[in-house]
Amino acid sequence: MSVAPEQLETMRREAQAAVRALRLRKAVLDDDSIDVILRGARSHYAWSDRPVPNEVLGAIYEITASGPTSMNSCPARFVFVTSPDGKDRLAKSLKAKNIDKMRTAPVTVIVAFDLAFWTRLPFLFPQEDRRSMFEGKTAHIEATAFRNGTLQGAYFMIAARAMGLDVGAMSGFDNASVDREFFAGTTLRSNFLINLGYADETALFQKLPRFPFDDACSFA
Repeated sequence: MSVAPEQLETMRREAQAAVRALRLRKAVLDDDSIDVILRGARSHYAWSDRPVPNEVLGAIYEITASGPTSMNSCPARFVFVTSPDGKDRLAKSLKAKNIDKMRTAPVTVIVAFDLAFWTRLPFLFPQEDRRSMFEGKTAHIEATAFRNGTLQGAYFMIAARAMGLDVGAMSGFDNASVDREFFAGTTLRSNFLINLGYADETALFQKLPRFPFDDACSFA
């Protein structure tokens, strides 16, 4: 998809105006909003049986898709595992201690990335055809897909919290098993899992420590 120079300039001006208007409407988030998405958020392990409507999942994806990725590459793909059959298939790959967490969650999201993301760049990045930056460069493709797919997974978690849901990310599973079960014959690879729904807070323990600024940050 090509964009005429004059159309591109109009789109740029509109985008710049939209950013300025947003900054005027909401310069910073209030403390409660920050608490919901990060500072007061928790990883959850137990779930109520309240279902998550598909419309909410769609809204979460739309928010996630707006997050930045390099060259707007958008390599993440999301599989919503909700059916008993899907849960059975996914359970084959999980460590034993994670199976109940997954089965009781209304939704478990397989956050994956597409190694063929670069073939869609003419649509995603119409200013310039940059497929040549990736074609035949396996290591560069894998690094870009994994890095940006992980970013999008994090955006998804924040978006879900912003939409009133609770999340519990999981990495205690065998990626190769998930890939065989869900992505055989495709260019998709699994990254991590997210249990999603409305939490049962009685399973929570105290929030664990975080490093203070001076331990984790520096200036150069």
